[in-house]
Amino acid sequence: QVQLVESGGGLVQTGGSLRLSCVASGRTFRNYAVAWFRQAPGKERDFVAMIRWSGTSTYYADSEKGRFTISRDNAKNTVYLQMNSLKPEDTAVYYCAADPTYYSSSYSLVSAYHYWGQGTQVTVSS
Repeated sequence: QVQLVESGGGLVQTGGSLRLSCVASGRTFRNYAVAWFRQAPGKERDFVAMIRWSGTSTYYADSEKGRFTISRDNAKNTVYLQMNSLKPEDTAVYYCAADPTYYSSSYSLVSAYHYWGQGTQVTVSS
């Protein structure tokens, strides 16, 4: 069992930055693929970014490329999401998700991840 706890959300102005953290406890986290998803009110949960266990392979949704950076520190059991140039449409609850298995064809799907955090709210004001 893996427990995930997100933090770092908050209120920021357009163009600002935030860094989200996802801290894992329980089983060894270092071999897990970890992703960030987000969900705006009334909308589906969407893929944002994913990092494989080694940290050398990262994947992003097209709308986040160049603005967001996912990274991990396995020694600290933590995955980060650095978000720059934030826009009002980035407003959502951001969730951390993890799974011991990586599938190249489905890493952007909610169903690909077994473990989820409780989410952290990000609000970008215009």
